[in-house]
Amino acid sequence: MAEDNVTPEGTTGAAGAVPSFLAQAAGQQQLPGTPSRPAPAALGNPRQDIAALDNLERHLFAHRYAEIGLSCYGPSIDPEAATPDRGEAMAILEEEDKALLCSEETGNLLERLSTMDDLLTDTQIAQVKILKRDRSQLVDVPAEMTSEFTRLTTESDAVWRKAKADNDWKSFEPYLDRIVSQMTKIANFRNPHADPYDVWLDDFEHGTDRAFYNNFFNQVKDTVVPLLAKIQQKGWQPDHSVVEGRFDVARQWELAHDLMDLEGLDRKTMFLTSTEHPYSDALTTNYAIIAAHVFEDDVTSNVFTMLHEGGHALYELGVDPSFNYTSLKGGTSSGMHEAQSRFFENYVGRSRAFAPHLLGAMANHFRGQLGRVTANQFYQAINRVEGSLVRVDADELTYPLHILIRYEIEQMLFSGQCKAADVPQIWNEKYESYLGVKVPDDAHGALQDTHWADGLFGYFPTYALGGAFGAQLRHQMIAEGMDWDATLASGDLSPIREWLRSRIWHYGRSLDAPELMEKACGEPFSPSYYTEYLTQKFSALYNL
Repeated sequence: MAEDNVTPEGTTGAAGAVPSFLAQAAGQQQLPGTPSRPAPAALGNPRQDIAALDNLERHLFAHRYAEIGLSCYGPSIDPEAATPDRGEAMAILEEEDKALLCSEETGNLLERLSTMDDLLTDTQIAQVKILKRDRSQLVDVPAEMTSEFTRLTTESDAVWRKAKADNDWKSFEPYLDRIVSQMTKIANFRNPHADPYDVWLDDFEHGTDRAFYNNFFNQVKDTVVPLLAKIQQKGWQPDHSVVEGRFDVARQWELAHDLMDLEGLDRKTMFLTSTEHPYSDALTTNYAIIAAHVFEDDVTSNVFTMLHEGGHALYELGVDPSFNYTSLKGGTSSGMHEAQSRFFENYVGRSRAFAPHLLGAMANHFRGQLGRVTANQFYQAINRVEGSLVRVDADELTYPLHILIRYEIEQMLFSGQCKAADVPQIWNEKYESYLGVKVPDDAHGALQDTHWADGLFGYFPTYALGGAFGAQLRHQMIAEGMDWDATLASGDLSPIREWLRSRIWHYGRSLDAPELMEKACGEPFSPSYYTEYLTQKFSALYNL
C-alpha cells in the first residue's frame, strides 16, 4: 500500500501519522506542519470513532464540493490557458482525498466501525460500507499515479475539444493510448487477478463484468436488430420535416428553462450553462448543474438533452437531504443514474401521451414554426427510427447499438487487439455494419463523445443498462396501479417523480442498484421488460 504524506490541510506530515480529522474528533490540538499525535480514537472508543466518522465525511464532502465545481465549470467557462492549472488543482484535491481515505488509521477506524452494527444507525452502517468500497478503489494505487492520471485526463479533455472542432483524430490519438495504458496499470494495482476492463466496468456498475454485459447486449441485440430490419423493409417513415428548420438560439435557451419547469426541477436549485458535450452533476440536494448545447438547425437535440440531463438532476436533488455531507450523497451507480435520465428522455419525453405538453412548450417559443404541428405528427417525428451518426441524437430503438459499438471497441483497446490509431476505421466499419450509415469524418465518428478523453472507460454500457432499468421501473409503476397514459396526458409528472423519489432517489448510495431494483420491483433486474417495451412501441408505430 502506497502511503501519501499530505495531511488533509495540505501540510506535510509523517508517514503513518494519524489524519487530523481523527485528532480533531478526539478533541486534540494539532499544530500545522507537525506530525499528528496518536489519538484516543485509535484505541477504539465507540463514541470517539463515530465522531471521527462524521469528521471524515465532512472533510470528504468539502473536497467533493470543490472537485465537482471544478469539473463542471472548468470545461464550460475556463479560458484555454487555464487547463493545466485546473488539472493541478484537481490532482492536489485527489491526493488529499487519498490521504484521508487510505491512511492506516482510517482503515483501522472503518474496520472497528464495521463491528459496531449494534451501536450504529442504518445510515452510519451504509456510510461505512461505501467508505470501505471507495477506499478499496484507491488504497493500493500509488498516489502519484492517481494524481498524474487526473492531470492527463484534464489535458486530454481540452485536446479532445479542439480535435473535435478541427476534425483531427491524430492530435487526440496519443492521449487515448496513454489513458488506456494508465487505466490498465491502475486496474492491475487494484486487482492484479482481474481483467483490467472488468475492474472499470465494476466501478461504474458494482457487480458487473464482461460476462454480465455480454449476456445483456446479446438479449438486446436479438430484439433490436430484427426489429430494425423489419422497419427498414417496411419502406415507410414518419415525416420528420415538421420539427426541422432554423430555431433562434436565444429562444432555445429560454425553452431550456421552461423544460426544467415542465420536468419538475426547482429553478432555485439549478444552474444552467453551455458546453460542447452535455453533462450534469450536483454538489448537494440544493445545487445541481446542467451543461447543455444548442444547435440552430436542430431544436429537438436541445429538448431531449434537457430532459435527459434533467433526469440526472432530479435524481441528485431527490436524495435524502440528510446524506448531503456524507459519502451516501449521489446516485448509487451509473446505470441507475442513466435509468433516471433515459426515463425522462424516453419513457416520458418520447411518449404519445406527453407529446402535447412537450410540443406546447416548444411552440410557445416557436409559434410560427411549430404552431400548426399536431401532437401526433410530433410524436411520430421524434420517434422516427433510422441509422444515425451521433449517439446523443439517436432514436430510442437504435440507441443501444451505438452503445454496443463503443463497448466492443473498449474491449479491443484494453485487450490490445487495437490501438488508438485503429479506432476510426473500426468505428466506421461497425457503424456501417450495425446501423447502415457511412461516417463522413471523425468529428461525427470516433471523436463525437468526451467520455474516453475523460478516462470514463466502462461507463458507456451503463447507458443501455439504464434504459433497461427504466423499463422495469415503468412496468412496476403500472403494475401498482398508476394509469401511465393518463398521468402523462395530465402534464403533471409529480406522481412519477414521487414514485421514483421514494423507491430510488431517496436512498442515494446507501443501497446498490440490484438492491434497489429488488426493493422497488419485488424481483431482480430482467432485460425482458426493456425488449418487450421496444417491441411493442415500435411495432405499433410502424404497424408491423
